[in-house]
Amino acid sequence: MHQSPFIPNQLYKRSLIHDEYGGNRQGGISPSAKVPYIFIFSGKSGAQYGYRDGWDNHNIFSYTGEGQEGDMQFIKGNLALKDHINRGKRVFLFEIEGGGLVKFSSELEFYDADYFETPDKNGSNRIGIRFFLKRIGVSIPVNPDQFTLLPLNQDPHKILELNLPTVTERSGLVTSRVGQGAYRKRIIHRWEYKCAVTNFNKLDILIASHIVPWSKASDHERLDVNNGLLLSPTYDALFDKHLITFDNNGKIQLSEKIEFSAYQKIGVTGKEQITDLSMYNIQYLDRHNQIFI
Repeated sequence: MHQSPFIPNQLYKRSLIHDEYGGNRQGGISPSAKVPYIFIFSGKSGAQYGYRDGWDNHNIFSYTGEGQEGDMQFIKGNLALKDHINRGKRVFLFEIEGGGLVKFSSELEFYDADYFETPDKNGSNRIGIRFFLKRIGVSIPVNPDQFTLLPLNQDPHKILELNLPTVTERSGLVTSRVGQGAYRKRIIHRWEYKCAVTNFNKLDILIASHIVPWSKASDHERLDVNNGLLLSPTYDALFDKHLITFDNNGKIQLSEKIEFSAYQKIGVTGKEQITDLSMYNIQYLDRHNQIFI
């Protein structure tokens, strides 16, 4: 692995980075024509346009493609980022701190991508691109093709083309496939590729379950990674019907609507616990628990 020209967590003046290495001084994705580098910049200012980036786990960074108006496409910076490995380019992530300063986070490489629906700068719904970028040199325990059920002998590199939404799917609000393809992947990464309760790790069985239901969530909450648990089917069904929930410590709570012996018959012991709840998960769970009986 080549030594990084940047130091993690150190602040840099963005203009000086471009003075030395080139690249677009304004865009979020900034390929350099001088050196084989691509700089990507992430900040809170783009959240209103769907640019809600962040670390889904320690090794996967979820990054929104470029384009503020109309559907995002794999052209220009988006294409450069998707194909950077084949083109011999290195990717460096900076977080925008304000005042012209950026903080270097990590060198990344392309792992996967998918589509989601998000507003453009005019407030119109459009299809966005969500990149999943992994820290350089780390090994992810699952492959991208494990996230999507592919036909036999299907080339895994065709995943993006298979997931491209049709005209019908793009109309109206987020559809189950367009809106939740990238969302489900974020939840899988967030919960480290296993059920949050049981550690069961067969991805084609696990369900990305909303804590606050889709019907009661805002557009932001529907695709907020903090509003999701990765659950085995039994726990997902019980959670969805408010027959179980979890307290602030992650300990399971059983509804008295059904007898304890019935829970036992389906393998629920009442001793289960989620060990990795964030403060944001807990805020959503507080709302879920208001309906729990």
